[in-house]
Amino acid sequence: MSAEMKRTYKNYTEWKEKSKQTEYTEKTPLLASDGTLLAKGWARKNVFDYERSFSKPNKRKKEWDFYQISNGKYMVQINFANISIGGYVNAKIVDLENQKTIADVMQIFLGGDKKYILPAKGDTPNFFSAKVGKAECVFDTKETLRTLYFKMPLKDKIVECNFTMDIMPGLENITTVLPFENLPTKYFMTTKQNCMPCEGTFKYGDEVYEFTKDDTFAYLDWGRVNTPYKMVWYWGNGSTYLYDENGEKHIFGFEITWAIGDESNATETCLFYDGKAHKIGAVDVKTFPKPDKFTEPWEFMSEDGRFNLTMTPFYDYHTDLNVLDLARMHAHQVHGKWNGNVILDDGTKLEIKDMYAFCEYVENKW
Repeated sequence: MSAEMKRTYKNYTEWKEKSKQTEYTEKTPLLASDGTLLAKGWARKNVFDYERSFSKPNKRKKEWDFYQISNGKYMVQINFANISIGGYVNAKIVDLENQKTIADVMQIFLGGDKKYILPAKGDTPNFFSAKVGKAECVFDTKETLRTLYFKMPLKDKIVECNFTMDIMPGLENITTVLPFENLPTKYFMTTKQNCMPCEGTFKYGDEVYEFTKDDTFAYLDWGRVNTPYKMVWYWGNGSTYLYDENGEKHIFGFEITWAIGDESNATETCLFYDGKAHKIGAVDVKTFPKPDKFTEPWEFMSEDGRFNLTMTPFYDYHTDLNVLDLARMHAHQVHGKWNGNVILDDGTKLEIKDMYAFCEYVENKW
């Protein structure tokens, strides 16, 4: 989308009546045996049955479990990615206030098609552990909590991560399946689950960085995809505590992703309040940030008028992983303070003030 939305509506009622947001609520197969995509839309939990052997061509299949943990001062990323021809496990911690990476460690492997098989769903109880070279990791998901462990040497020190995050009963997420026009075996299926208060430590040698549930949230980006070679996307996400007029605490979050695939059946845009998903329409940013406006305010808008937030950046976390310009992940993950308002399904308007969250712009080849 450009500065003008592809579709605009006079109000939320008109959007709800006319826009097409195909919601799945029952167990649904994702792929036919020949790799053809069968489901296109979104769900509040992952109801899509993923048979990885059906994904065609096999070498274009990509799977990942990506966690981002932050309190607005420090950010931790822990990721396991399997892209069929190989993959990697990594962990890093970034000092957002001083705008520097403290530790970043990665272990690469080859031949991921038949080893290091990640779970078929990310939002139900599951367990994954792996030892890859000098790295070891454990992702353990239960009904009401999720734990992460990672350990690997970096230079003459050890990186070790231990994190636990809460999963409130009935916590909803947004799981989307996006097709690609005229490419029947290409798809992008992700589960974005946030609003998970998190505590734990990131150790780097003798340095220990502690996180508490008072101000720290974790986000899960769970992906099982088979995509074209080149892609771009925007991804914004955040969670925070809000207090109502009676002083009661609530958990609010949002997920906004766009520019990936065909969004005619669903957009990957949603609000969360006390664990429940509130589906919104397409979101865009009024001023395209590329190439030199990433640190200027980002003013967001949604086609249904329910997402009205402006991010004032304080750090553009710019990374460029480039392998001979054949495989590349060029990212501007911009962190900032968000202000404005959002509107829930029942019309309740939530005022958002100085919420920490991020939005990234990525150019990808792999």
